[in-house]
Amino acid sequence: MNKLISIKNLNKLYYSKNSIIEAIKDISFDLYESEFISIVGPSGCGKSTLLNILTDMDKKSDGIIMVKENLKFGYMLQSDSLLSWKSVLDNALLGLEIKHKKNKENIEYVISLLKNYGLYDFKDKYPHELSGGMRQRVALIRTLALKPDILILDEPFSKLDYQSRLSVSDDVFKILKKEQKTAIMVTHDLAEAISMSTRVIVLSNRPATIKNIYEIKRDKYLSPIENRKDKNFSKYYDLIWKDLNNES
Repeated sequence: MNKLISIKNLNKLYYSKNSIIEAIKDISFDLYESEFISIVGPSGCGKSTLLNILTDMDKKSDGIIMVKENLKFGYMLQSDSLLSWKSVLDNALLGLEIKHKKNKENIEYVISLLKNYGLYDFKDKYPHELSGGMRQRVALIRTLALKPDILILDEPFSKLDYQSRLSVSDDVFKILKKEQKTAIMVTHDLAEAISMSTRVIVLSNRPATIKNIYEIKRDKYLSPIENRKDKNFSKYYDLIWKDLNNES
């Protein structure tokens, strides 16, 4: 498998006037092409900090991060951040516009994504005319327009109601699978992590260390909703739940 990122003994300290806060301690793992890794852990343990360090939005204190040359990251965050005064098509093209890459070839690519994923008929609509799930699909297409190698998903479905969350996680998984994208997702939802991922990394309370890494073995062709019915699903859920609730 083609290794994209290798992390060795990663540490992160935050300094204040009167104290030093150890946020991340001795984290090591690799990320391979076409993987979908989820990171779970207690609230405030440092999951998003880890993503920020990986994407150079924050600086590590110690350790080694080896990234494949010219690797491009794309972001899908909690909020879809669609601009209310722009149409679906213009929102999907926004990243290209900002990066000065809005050329004929890339516009055609975005239009093909809208067609492939059921949004082309809504290209002239505005965000307020879309459901929450459709807005998240537009946000994902805006991210894919820049042709990233790795998608960073930071609680991407947390603002959706439960039914929409299930549906959109299925949509996003299928899109990433079809586009052959690698992804790292932070989530508090264990079922979401297990049903979407090839591996789940479980972090401890702060300072975040890796308690376990679970390789999720199931039919890779099934959707996340179908994966929740897998005979091993409850086994993984119980193991990860115990990790999160046992800090000894």
